[in-house]
Amino acid sequence: MDINKMINTVKVNNNYSGMGMIASHLGVVRGKSLNGRKVTGIEVKFDRDRIRGIICNIKKIPGIYEILIEISEGKLKVGDDIMAVVVGGDIRDHVFPALITAVNRIKKEAVTKKEFF
Repeated sequence: MDINKMINTVKVNNNYSGMGMIASHLGVVRGKSLNGRKVTGIEVKFDRDRIRGIICNIKKIPGIYEILIEISEGKLKVGDDIMAVVVGGDIRDHVFPALITAVNRIKKEAVTKKEFF
């Protein structure tokens, strides 16, 4: 995953002159689970059709011009990148909520994850 490459891709969007903000998220494998147990790695699978649907929905939000998502699947170790999301839009009041919504929806609707201890 290359956040800078993703951002540069957003910058060549036809609507770039109307963008006032590009925000990003990079999810990585944590060394501890939410309950505090030491994690040695995870196995993750994404539903790509769901992700495409989420992208379409986010692009319908007023002021959002582009959203890019990259994912890593399979067995990942602590520190590995899991998911990158980049959102470009007019103002932060539109871009930040769109980014948060995209990440939350993907985590809730489009991913299965198994932690290894």
